[in-house]
Order: sequence, then structure tokens, then C-alpha cells
Amino acid sequence: MIRTISSSPQQALLSTNFFSSSARFPSPNFHTHRSYTFSVAPAAKFPIRAVSLGTTDPEIRPKNPRRAGFDVENLTTWLLKQEQSGQIDAELTIVLSSISLACKQIASLLQRSSIINLTGAHGTINVQGEDQKKLDVISNELFCSCLRSTGRTGIIASEEEDVPVAVEETYSGNYVVVFDPIDGSANIDTALTTGSIFGIYAPDKQCLFDIDDDSTLNQEEQKCIMNVCQPGSNLLAAGYCLYSSSVVFTISIGKGVFSFTLDPTYGEFVLTHPNIKIPSLGKIYSFNEGNYDLWDDKLKKYIDHLRQPTSSGKSYSGRYIGCLVGEIHRMLLVGGIYGNPANVHNKNGNLRLLYECAPMSYLIEQAGGKAIDGQGRILDIIPMEIHQRSPIFIGSSEEVEKLQKFLA
Repeated sequence: MIRTISSSPQQALLSTNFFSSSARFPSPNFHTHRSYTFSVAPAAKFPIRAVSLGTTDPEIRPKNPRRAGFDVENLTTWLLKQEQSGQIDAELTIVLSSISLACKQIASLLQRSSIINLTGAHGTINVQGEDQKKLDVISNELFCSCLRSTGRTGIIASEEEDVPVAVEETYSGNYVVVFDPIDGSANIDTALTTGSIFGIYAPDKQCLFDIDDDSTLNQEEQKCIMNVCQPGSNLLAAGYCLYSSSVVFTISIGKGVFSFTLDPTYGEFVLTHPNIKIPSLGKIYSFNEGNYDLWDDKLKKYIDHLRQPTSSGKSYSGRYIGCLVGEIHRMLLVGGIYGNPANVHNKNGNLRLLYECAPMSYLIEQAGGKAIDGQGRILDIIPMEIHQRSPIFIGSSEEVEKLQKFLA
């Protein structure tokens, strides 16, 4: 509903003289409509110039308009602009907005986790054999609930779910959304950096069917579920939300990378880092060197090379957060390289391809960086199963190219 406001001269005078009136206001117990009179100052004391909103008068339009300090662009406005320009459709706008809402809710829970007893283990194990934290389970439910309520998602795949979830047809849309609700959940109990990761794939009109908890999927429906397994190059959008000293929502819809910081004053994500470009070189490497002895000899030589001082006497700095979102966020801003390689115990590394490696690789490439599994491009890998793992080396383009020479 749109409420129109008249701009009659009487109303204009009323608004300009509201506080200089001798108005008779009603008593607090009035129950009927009453009329009120206002004393109006002479018009000569209030010069008014009527200006058409569409005027091109150079005397009226400033030559170099400047944005006021409080003139900010929030995520909702930015998404609507992308929709108006044809970059995304209204359906995707709604899905992305619902994800940002889930992130706000998770951020609030994380900030109060110690107070409301949400730290510690939940007492269950996920499909990867990992102990689930309380917030792993709650965050997963928040994501699923927000995505279902949009009516725009058809299939949801999460790190915390054994199999993809097909949304009931009554509430179903077409988009396929994959996500890791809490990345770095081991950091929760010590109040360190955590995050959420998501990726959105194109609609598949072949995958509209009604399903409930007691249904048995037939072959056609199973095939639809497997359509979640798409290469990262098919992503329509991807992003993450960082929960740290600030809550930062970073997104790409295939036209660059943009970061929005949550303003706690009014609960909105505000654009703070437009069109991020990762530096082509960096001086930070991030590997879990506790696994050094389990790595391939070629990779060991590369790490040894990074540890050696350069001609200027400075060497690379080693940083390891234990949260992929934190690593990627820092890298986007200052450059460097992150690696989660295969080792003797984990032939395919530790990270999941579908909802960790692929979305992050998409973001890094959109910012001008590179992401490989040691042999080829991450975004070209077609997952064979939902929870498939992959080694990953990701970061500044020249840093990844240097690594490739060592691994060749």
C-alpha cells in the first residue's frame, strides 16, 4: 500500500508553523475527532521558492553534488539496484535478502553465546564424522528456515545435513542453495573468528516435486537432488558472512566483489568495500603447519621457500586463523595465499568442495585472484557427491602461480 501526501498550500503552512502555533491540543482522554486551529505567521517571513523536481536549472542543480556523511547504501538498496539494472532477478534478490537475515540472527547468537549457554558440543556427529557444536545445529536450522520461507528455493544442501533437502512444493522455488552455516565452529568457545558460506546455483525447472519427511524418492527425484552437484563455474552468486570484531557480509553476483558491514545502530548491512580487487602479490601465507611432515615434498619446498628472508631481509608472515572465512576475508583485502592441501591422512584435504571451496574460489576469481586444487582450477571440478572434499590453494594470482611452479 502506498500512502500519498497532498502538497496543498494549507498543509505547507501547517508544517512550517507547527511549533510556532497557539494550537489547542486535545486532552489525553479524547475519543472523537476535533478540529484544531493554528496561528500562522505572515508569509513574508517565510520566503518559499517553488522548484520542479525535474528541473535542469544550473543555478539550482549543484555542479558537483556530494554525498552527505550519513548518506549510506545498505545491502537491500544495493540488491534492488542490481535487480533494476538486470544483473539479477527479483527471485534471487529475495533469496539473498533471506540469507543476510539468517546471518544477522547467527551474529546475534554468537555475540551472546556464553551468556545464553550456546557454547560447547551438541552431543551429535554430522555426516563428516565431526562433533557438532550447539550453534552448528541452531545455525543450520536458521538458514533452512529463512530459505524455505522465501518460497524461492527448491533444494537446500548444507554441511550439517546428510542429504540435500527438497523444499515442499507449497513453498518451493527453483534456486539451489548450498551453505556451511558455521565455518570454524571450533572457534566459538574461545570467541574467535567464525563465518557462514553460501553459494546459489541456477534454477532447474525439472526439479519441482512434492516431498515430505516420509516420502521415498524415485529415480527421477534422486536425479533432481543430484543436480546440486554442479561445478562452481555454474554459480549465480556466492558469498560469506564474517563474525568477528565486525560482522561483514561479502557477496558476488558475477560482477565483482562487494562487502557490507553490519551497523549495529540500526541493524543494516552498509556498503563499506565496493568492487574489491585482491592484490596480485602478498606477504602472508596461511597453512596449518602442524601437518608439515604429512605433506608432499614439493609442497614442503614451497613452504621452506616462503620462510626464507628475501633480499630486503624480510620473509613472508605466517598467519593461520582456523576459519576459512577469516582467511579469505583478510586475503581479499591485503593479498597472500591460503592452502589446505592433501596429506598422508586426508588424501583430498579437509574442506568440502560444494559449499566451501567452490563459493570461495568464485569470490576470489571475481576479485582477480586464483584458486586451484594443486592441478587444475577449483571451479572446473564437477562434484561426484554432496560432501566431496578437495585440496585447495587460493589467493593472489602471482602467489598461486609461484606455488604451481613448485608443484609442477
